[in-house]
Parts: sequence; C-alpha cells; structure tokens
Amino acid sequence: MTNGTASTLPLKGVKVVDFGQYIAGPAVAMILADLGATVVHVDPPSGPPWVSPANATLNRNKMIVTIDLKTTEGLAEALDLIAEADIVVESFRPGVMARLGIDFPALREDRPELITLSIPGFASNDALRRDWRAYESIIAACSGVFTDMGLNRVLMGINPSFSPLPLASAYGTMLAASAVVLALQSRERTGYGDEIEVPLASAVMEGLCYNSINVQNYPDRYKTQREAEIERRRVEGLPMNVTYEELQEMLDPFYRSYKCKDGRMFYVVCPSHKHHAKRCLKTLGIYDELVAEGLTEEEDTYLPVSEWKSDVSLGVYPLPKLWADRIAERMKHVFMTRTAKEWERIFGRGKFPGAPQRWLQEWINDDHAETAGLMVEVEDSEFGTMTQPGPMVWLEESGEEMLAPTGRRWVTVAGALKQLRRMPTKLPRPKPRSEKAGWLDGVRVLDMCNVIAGPHSVSYLARFGAEVIKIDPPTPNYDSWNTVIFSLSHGRGKRSILADISSGEGREVFEKLVASVNVIVWNAPDRQVKALGLDADSLKKLNPDAIFCKLDCFGGVRPGPRTNYLGYDDLVQATTGIMLRFGGGMDTPEEHAHVGTIDVMCGFGGSLGVAAALYQKLKTGVTGRPRTSLSALSGLAQIPYCYDYERRGLFDEPSGREVNGYDDLVRFYYTASNNFVLLSAEESDLPRLNTVEGLEGIIDVPADGRAAFLATAFGAARASDWAERLQAADIGATVCENIESIRAYNSRPADGTPGTDRGSYAFSVYEDHPSGHVITQLDPFAIRPAHGTIYALDPAEKFGTSTRPILEELGYDSVAIDRMIADGAVCESWSREYLPS
Repeated sequence: MTNGTASTLPLKGVKVVDFGQYIAGPAVAMILADLGATVVHVDPPSGPPWVSPANATLNRNKMIVTIDLKTTEGLAEALDLIAEADIVVESFRPGVMARLGIDFPALREDRPELITLSIPGFASNDALRRDWRAYESIIAACSGVFTDMGLNRVLMGINPSFSPLPLASAYGTMLAASAVVLALQSRERTGYGDEIEVPLASAVMEGLCYNSINVQNYPDRYKTQREAEIERRRVEGLPMNVTYEELQEMLDPFYRSYKCKDGRMFYVVCPSHKHHAKRCLKTLGIYDELVAEGLTEEEDTYLPVSEWKSDVSLGVYPLPKLWADRIAERMKHVFMTRTAKEWERIFGRGKFPGAPQRWLQEWINDDHAETAGLMVEVEDSEFGTMTQPGPMVWLEESGEEMLAPTGRRWVTVAGALKQLRRMPTKLPRPKPRSEKAGWLDGVRVLDMCNVIAGPHSVSYLARFGAEVIKIDPPTPNYDSWNTVIFSLSHGRGKRSILADISSGEGREVFEKLVASVNVIVWNAPDRQVKALGLDADSLKKLNPDAIFCKLDCFGGVRPGPRTNYLGYDDLVQATTGIMLRFGGGMDTPEEHAHVGTIDVMCGFGGSLGVAAALYQKLKTGVTGRPRTSLSALSGLAQIPYCYDYERRGLFDEPSGREVNGYDDLVRFYYTASNNFVLLSAEESDLPRLNTVEGLEGIIDVPADGRAAFLATAFGAARASDWAERLQAADIGATVCENIESIRAYNSRPADGTPGTDRGSYAFSVYEDHPSGHVITQLDPFAIRPAHGTIYALDPAEKFGTSTRPILEELGYDSVAIDRMIADGAVCESWSREYLPS
C-alpha cells in the first residue's frame, strides 16, 4: 500500500528471500523490491561481512532477519522462509548453500514453481576457479579488467591500472535481475520456475564484449591516433611513456574535454553523427572558416575511403590528425569564452551532446538528479536522511511510487513469515512438460535503437528466443564506425530492414511492423517519441497491446532540466564523476577505459524493464511502458560510494592514474616474472597469510610496514607461483590477466552452442562471418538456466539484408517492393562492403 492506495508496481505480490552479501545479490533483491516485490534479507548473527553505508541502499525496502544457517534451528527457519518464496537469491561460492542444507535442485523437485538465483564469482563448471575467494577485485583482475585498461593507460605505460568501479557486480546485478524477471514471466505462462546461475566473471565479460571482440584485417580507417601510436611503438620496440598532456593532442576534437572560463572542464561527445559535429562547430562560430579552409563532408561515407573525394569528412570518427589538430585548437579558444554551465545549456538546447565534468558528490546533490528522481531521499535507522540512487528501471505508470523507498528494517523470522503468508502465490495450471524452450519464445520485438545501450538490450532478449527485427533509415545517421563496428556485437540474432519511417510508404511499413510486434524498444528523448507517434495515446491506435520500452541519457521518473538533452555513455561518466575519479582531478579527466561502461549496463536495464512489463501484462492485463536511462544506471556502477548523509566522511575512494588498489592488503604487487599479482586480503586473513611460503612473519609486521614487506616478498617469485600459494591458503589472489590472452585460451570454432557449458569464459570464432572477416567474439553465456534454453545467436547480418523478406511477410509483393526501393522508401543496403574499408 502507498499513501492508502493499492500499489501498481509491476512485481507487487512477488516474494523474495535474499541470502546475498556484498553487492550483486543484495542489489538484485533491491531492484526487485524497488519494483514492488516483498523481500526478506537474511544476515548471519555477526552481521553483513561487508560493512559499508552502501548496505543501507542495498537493503532499502527490505525486511532484514538474522539467521545462523549453521544451526539446525537456523536452517529450519531459512527453509520456512523459502517455502513461502517465489524467488530465492544467493551469492556464495558454488556448493556453499547445498552444504548448509539448502539444495536448490531438491527444493525445486518439491516446488517446481520456485525460481532460484545463484551469483557466484566464477562459474560452477569452472574447475580451476570455482572455489577461489572471488572478491570484486579478483574477478576484475582475472577477467582482464585492469590490464591494457584503455588506450590512454597503455600509452602512458600504466599497466595494470586499478579502478574501484564494481563492474563485475554491476553487470552481474542487471543480468541476474533481468534473468529472474524473465523467468518469472515465463512461469506465468507455463507454471514452472527455473534454477539460474549468473557467474560474475562471465557477467563482466559480457559487459566488456565490445572490448574483447577481434576483427582480423581491421580496416585502418577505424583506427584512432592512439591505436596507431600503440601499434607503432610495439612494432618499433619503443616504450609506452606518453604523458597525459601529449595524449590530449591525440584525441578527436569531438571526443575530448576542453577547459572553460570558470576553470571547469567540459566534455564534448559529437563524433560519428552526421549532424552533431556540424551543429557544434556552427554554434561555436567556427564552421564557416573551417569550411573555407577545406573541411568537407562526403556525400557517402560508406564508400571505401579510397573512393572519397577528400581525405576528411565532418561527422566521421576518427578524423585525420591534420584536421583533428586544427579543429581542436579553434575549439580550445572558444570554450574559454564561457563557463561550463553556460556551455551545458547551449549544447543541450542545440541538440548536440556535451556536459561539464562533475564530481560524484556534485552529482548526488545535483538539481537535475533530484528533480528527475535519479537521486532520492531515504530515512535510514542508522544514518538518518540519506541521499541514494533512485530507481534504475521503472514503468511510466507506476514510477512515481518508487521515489519514496522505505529504509531497511529489522524484523523477527516469525514477523517476516507472517508478512509473506499474507500473500499467497497464484500460478497458472502447470502445462505438461515438453522440450526445453526459451523464456521469450514467441515474443516479437521491434528494435529502433542506435549506438550501444538500446540495441544491446534487444540483442540480449534474442538469446531467450525473442524474434527481433531491427529497423534503420535508408540513409544512415551515423558513420560506419558507430553502426557497423558496434553492430558486430549488438546486431547478433536480429534481422535488419532499412525504411524511411517518417512518411509515405515507409511510414506504412513501420505501422505494419508496430502492429505485428509485442515489444518496441527505442533509445530517444521524449520529444522524438511523441513526434514519431509512439507516445502512449498514439501507440494505442497502432497496437494497444505493444509494450514500449524507452532508454535515454538523462531521464528519470520525473522530467528534469536535462531530461531531453542528448547524450551518450561518456557524457554520463563526465556528469556523474566517473571521469574525474578515473583521471584523478579536474585538470586530468579520463573516460573510463572500457567501451560501453554504462551503455551495456543500461541495455540490460532496458531488458529488465521489458521483462517486468511482460510479467505485469500476463498477471494483470495492464500494458506498461518500461524506462531506464544511462544516468539511472550510473548509481549502480558507483554503488559502494554513491550516497550522502549528514556527517558522511570524505568522498575518498581510490582515484587517479597512480592508485594501485585500496590499501596494502588489496593492491597490485610486482613479481619476479615481470608481471603483477593482485592480492585481495583482509585483516582477518593475516594468520593465513603468515602460513604462506615466503610470507612468514607478516603477522608481526606493523601495519605501516606491510607494503614494504610484501613488495620485497612478492619480488622473489613468479606471479603464477604467488597466486597458487595464496589460493591454496584460501586468500584472494590472481595473476592480472589481459583480455587478449583470455580470448586466445577460451576460443573455439563457432559450433551453434551458447558457451554456457564452458566455464567462466567462452568465445566463438566465426571463420565464415558474413562480413568477410574472421571474427572472434564473446558467447551469450552469462545467464545459465537449468531448464530454460539459451540460444546461440547468429552473427550480425549486413544492414538491410532482411528488408525484402520482412516486406514479403508484411504482405508486399515483389513489384511493390521494387517500386518502394526505387522511390527511396526502403533500402536493401547502405554500402557495397559489409564493413566499409
């Protein structure tokens, strides 16, 4: 109940028991609670092993009980709670719950409607790593997160490079939450639940899928100045010792920070779009003079560059060095004429992306964040009034209800059981069991998205059986670096049609497609949605049953000053403090190293919204409109320190280029093999550390002498030896791996399987990829249901390949299709080559 009225949240009536600790498990249950589920969180008698104010966020809207699972009485209490639950969440190492007496397969034998979720650090079928102590930093180091971490850090010779962003837990949270709700809506159709595993190591690899892809014979036109310089130095055997200042002059002028009149840096992200760079230069007042000097725009940038009329085309990334330097120099002078805040308004109203660099503390207390509901106030019994991240995913019709979460509250087991028993679970009559099927078999999705977050969201749905049609304009709005390169990852499992949906026959095609699907996904601001007739009232006329999911950059439950501003992942990194933390200061901001850091997370958020809306529709008949945004997901990416309250300590999480960990027990150490091992230990581990060969005596070393002791000790043996010794003592440690080696050792020829049976890491090599290149890319393998089917996805087809077949399915004959192609209403290709050279 909310203010005396019945809740309309989509997961109302769903009951969850949360055994999770640290981030991912509790965060999944938090998101389910935000969406209306009733959640009971279980802590051990000693309290949560991770002591942090972030627990107040992770356990909001939950009842908390204390249970000792190692006692007969405690096990009985836990089983009583599970008997009332729809969903059970745990995040321990594989096998721990079963050893405690909570055996998920056995529980589901008695209650096949139960949905269980396990979120281990490494996969249960990973014989090497499954029993490791899988702290966040260990998963990151083992998964290549810290090594070769972005072009800047490679060129500066900072390798490995530490980041405190809990990427594995953040990606794992969104993957696991979406999987649970997808299983929930499937249960509403079939009566059966599922047993799901989401290894965090696999989850972080899915988050980095745009970084781990390998394209043989990658065309030079897509290589940036930084990539070319890395190649040159490696070929010539030169050191990686570029300074930060030198690096700035290698950046594209439309993809970098500029200092403003007030001393604040302003981040511009205008590459690749055919209008954004031009709007930017015109607004800055330097477009005409640059054109007079020879700056041009190619009519068709999808031609091979050898056929271009000029060596440069505005709106294409990356620009050649001569023009990049010339444009950047002019832009530097112009930005110094106004404050960053003024530029933010100018860019936002001018419909091209840019934003000031801000610290996290500023974002938490930002007017837009507060107004839009991206930050909310929660009354916590320990910390008082807290500012916490707002809803990460919501439905338009019920989002307002999510802006007033209740603080965590401690109750007795009897009290929690009483609450759960008030809500009996109502399920459909179970259907006869048949062959395994995907959770979304029979669901048809129209993908209208671009760049990464939106299209990645829809591609993710395809692995569960959704049929996906991707629609794009006959003339692309983005260059091929943005469309074709990115679509190699998010275009998998889709069919592509090119149609002009703004008017005429193209509009007719669009409306027929809208009428034929169950779900529509688009990443666009509200004004574009209304202009295309996909607002709630207009969509009812086209397809009253269609679920419309919208993703954008700055959107929240409520409109705010920047709601309709355009933006990308990088702008949210700038706005929410990620770039300043990673770079270390206002004068040295750096984009977080990984392509799609928040984009992919937001994509999984969109999928969660679709799943929640599908469940709500099956349960109540109400067709909802799910939403999420890059800004909303930035809170999850920074969950360990994204909060504020009176008397909060400093925002002093690790930052900058020189940081190598959290403290002397959690950091990189250089070894005799000339590479690094990551140690991740706690004070309580000192007795065990003292038993490790080579570390004898550490227990007697004063705290301020540990770093010197450990640095000397680790220098006496190889990284692999140290990792083995420490792991044998059940201490967190691993060699710092890189993505290239992970890909090399875990690749196989594409065989039509999704890779879920291959441990924590799995890649497929497509020798016959339709692009004509040999491409190695990550498998769709992080979600592992015991009963639902995960489908291997077909490689991304060339844009427009399915234009004719889809039109035929819509009832057009060959004569009509030929006429529409001749008139420009539809198109079968953007280019001769799949990947323009």
